[in-house]
Amino acid sequence: MLDIKSNTVETAATDASFDPYARLLRMLMPSLRGVVIHDGYANLVWASDDCDLSDEPEIINEAVANALSDTAEFPGVARTIDADRVVYSFGVRGEHIELLGLASLVVRLSGTQIEPRPLQTVRQLVQPALECLRRELALRAKLGSSERDLNVKERDLELMVEISSNQAAASDADEFSQILKTGLDRMGCALAALWVPDKNISVSMTRSGAPMSPEALQRAQRHLTAWMQMQQRTIVINHISKVATDVAAPYKILACPIRHHSERVMGVLALFNPPSAPDFDVQQTRVAEMLAKRSTSIIQAQYDTSTGLMTRQAFERQAGNVLAAAGASASHIILYLDIDRLHVINETFGMHVGDDVIVNVAECMAKSLPAGALSARISGDRLAALIPNSSMDAAAVVAEQIRAAAAAIVPRAGQGSFEVSACLGVAPIGRSDNPLAHALATAEIACKAAKDRGRNRVEMFQDSDQSIIRRHTDILVIGKLRDALGNDSFRLDAQPILPLRGNYGRPRFELLIRMLGDRGEIIPPGKFLSAAERYQLMPTIDRWVVHRACELLGEHSASVGEDIARFALNLSGQSLQDESFLGYVIDQIKATSLPPGVLCFELTETATIGNLVKAQNFMRSLQDLGCQFALDDFGTGVSSLAYLKDLSVNYLKIDGSFVRDAIINSRSESMIKAIAQLAKVMCMETIAEYVETDVLRVRMADLGVDYGQGFAMGRAQPLQELLRELAIYEATVSDWAGMADSAPGKVLAPR
Repeated sequence: MLDIKSNTVETAATDASFDPYARLLRMLMPSLRGVVIHDGYANLVWASDDCDLSDEPEIINEAVANALSDTAEFPGVARTIDADRVVYSFGVRGEHIELLGLASLVVRLSGTQIEPRPLQTVRQLVQPALECLRRELALRAKLGSSERDLNVKERDLELMVEISSNQAAASDADEFSQILKTGLDRMGCALAALWVPDKNISVSMTRSGAPMSPEALQRAQRHLTAWMQMQQRTIVINHISKVATDVAAPYKILACPIRHHSERVMGVLALFNPPSAPDFDVQQTRVAEMLAKRSTSIIQAQYDTSTGLMTRQAFERQAGNVLAAAGASASHIILYLDIDRLHVINETFGMHVGDDVIVNVAECMAKSLPAGALSARISGDRLAALIPNSSMDAAAVVAEQIRAAAAAIVPRAGQGSFEVSACLGVAPIGRSDNPLAHALATAEIACKAAKDRGRNRVEMFQDSDQSIIRRHTDILVIGKLRDALGNDSFRLDAQPILPLRGNYGRPRFELLIRMLGDRGEIIPPGKFLSAAERYQLMPTIDRWVVHRACELLGEHSASVGEDIARFALNLSGQSLQDESFLGYVIDQIKATSLPPGVLCFELTETATIGNLVKAQNFMRSLQDLGCQFALDDFGTGVSSLAYLKDLSVNYLKIDGSFVRDAIINSRSESMIKAIAQLAKVMCMETIAEYVETDVLRVRMADLGVDYGQGFAMGRAQPLQELLRELAIYEATVSDWAGMADSAPGKVLAPR
């Protein structure tokens, strides 16, 4: 057992000031013989005349221990001293649940009262007096701290200046070591330790340089952390009674809490002295508490309050120290993590759910990283980690563990069903003027490449990586793209989307944007749309497409109608995020007097699900006018079927990756057939992309697909040419459909 003592404690002088409380208690309990007041360390503060419990120390120790563990407002114990006396001891707590003192009531048993009253009955009788006593002890505690003499205040000020100057001179990595060194130097202690398990902080330092055994340190950390969580206050242990199991270490201990910003205890600063050393006194306790507060302020400044990871600034400083201390041959790795589709979770379930996801993913990262790694919340849903002395392959294994742990997160009940996933980029820290910043940038590029390739994956940075090359190409293209927007150097082409099984439907066309080069050459979308998306220019391009399409189709409104043909326009997810884009589209349709039924807007599955609420509103508003919608690249998303019931679309465009290998891949063929059947049940029509051969055209028809798009159906041509020849095109389509019915192997593909 641990016997808690304190050598000297600042208490009020023993005087008659407690007499009024004793008289009040006697009024409430006429059988009261005496009152004894102790402080929270079991030191005598005041006793009424002819009342002494110095011969009964076990009663006071038991009452203190009970007060520290009992949650009652005034916890107490009752013990019979002899045949005619019983002691009721009640703990008196402050507003922060610290133990202010102990009030012991000595009651005599006489006359008809031969059995002591129950503890609860006595507590109810004297509670008004205990409440008054609590106010008195709380006031004395405040006055005691404010009445310190000038020398004590000067010593405190000197200590604060010393701590501040030491921290200013020390690097961030040595801040906690400087605090422990200050404690050792100021108090002459044998050992100082700082433990904050939540932050993975475990620092210890000895005055002699000889370390304490790891087993003893772990045992002390475990017991002191448990005691600190229970008592929520500074602990002074100047005497230890060792038990047979040898649980307690042979040290005098002064331990102070390290608090979270919510005031919960998250760690402990502990100072140790051998049994032969002087007891810890009040001044040393005050110094230790100041050091603990300084440690708390450092932690709060360096760590994100939500995730517990480092802030970006603290991460960069500490990572810089690691790199500076490492040799030239050391190999360090950076991980960069980005949570997938967090904005969908925020919009669907609320920001608080999204915050919980960030916290859970950060916890997965912290648990998966090896010892010695640094981790930080860079911004929002983006995290980073530095793994020192590691290889790319070893770091990739760690990254995969983090990814798998994030994917296994189960959202808490009551919030609906959704999946959590993350992308991670892995990059080495090379030699450069600013190696950390360069490594973070390359790891971010690898992370973005993981998103481009389907999300929920790990990518390693490689100079030959095509997605990375494309990102560098984007930088070169963006200038030309801005010039083209300023000079109106674009053109719309139309590619036919034709019925696969006879002339049961009218032809459709997809409008495709082309950029014109300096010499009039055609620059395909694959060359500039990546840069447009990366630099947030897609809304500008989409507005140009809508304006130009409505302008050209409006000029031919007499020959264009929803009974003749429909024209599909692709829209990006960035445009769905633009609050003014919907109004712009409606204004363009009305300004050109174009029948709205002529237009069909294509939204990719990823963009639609990523902006689900805005997409639903966008679709509903334009469908009310008569426009139609197609869901592009259907089948590639992880939640295709889950969200399809919430989307009012007219067409499903089956992703070309399934179509191209349908002949040789039975799974792709089964997927296409299932999508076609699902669409019919939901009163939708299907379009197969990349129908490049007659064999594929026939196979798509056999699988139940309604329309085909690709070279086997017809190549794209300038929209202006198509509109001039629309009547001829209709006749050609009719001839084509008839020939398709009679001889499916011989197709007249319109040009």
